[in-house]
Amino acid sequence: MTRDEHLKWCKERAYQEINFSGRGNDGIISMMSDLSKHPETANHSGIKLATMFMMMGKFDSADEARKFIEGFN
Repeated sequence: MTRDEHLKWCKERAYQEINFSGRGNDGIISMMSDLSKHPETANHSGIKLATMFMMMGKFDSADEARKFIEGFN
């Protein structure tokens, strides 16, 4: 699987988690976990950024989490 394919898969799974639970944090946690499973995304800077934002409560809103996930590249 290419990096782009893996990233697309990560995003889809993250959106599914948000849609299922209604909580943005669940989608972000899924995204961070899945990114770590591919050698080209394992050290993605978004993982650290997402961790900081989660600690600040930024992803309490599902909409905020979706916007953040959309920005991954």
